[in-house]
Amino acid sequence: MQWKNLGEHTVYENRWFTVNLADVELPDGRHLDHYLIRQRPVVLTAAVANGAALLLWRHRFITNTWGWELPAGVVDDGETLEEAAAREALEETGWRPGPLHHLMTLEPANGLSDSRHHIYWAEGAEYVGHPEDDFESSRREWVPLSQVPELVRKGEIPAANTAAALMLLFHINGEVA
Repeated sequence: MQWKNLGEHTVYENRWFTVNLADVELPDGRHLDHYLIRQRPVVLTAAVANGAALLLWRHRFITNTWGWELPAGVVDDGETLEEAAAREALEETGWRPGPLHHLMTLEPANGLSDSRHHIYWAEGAEYVGHPEDDFESSRREWVPLSQVPELVRKGEIPAANTAAALMLLFHINGEVA
């Protein structure tokens, strides 16, 4: 029951993503055109200290929602995933995370995009100064992991990648924090 991508061509491209149209062969031999989005890898960083995670309170204009999120961004050319995760955390929070450990990799929209979100966690972080990218959020706070399930339930953690990472950290808090 495997679908086969017989080839694709670019319909639109910019520095953030590429939209392609693929010729897909279904298992029964039929063909269909399928749009897909190709994207650079994304990294998220969960700095955890004293049972709390460093989060951003931010607005997302596309969905017109506010919520808690982990610092995140795309991997720049020549950067490792870990380097990008540390850089994004520092730029967006003003805190330099401790040594990073891979937590999980997610495919948030694998029916439409090849985007992979690589989530790292660090035990602790060192405050360096005001965040370079302070426009990313209206505030940055250490939020207790014990509050995560209720925040997810209330919709205050609407981003699926952040919710998945924080729920896993909440579940294994005793082992990693």
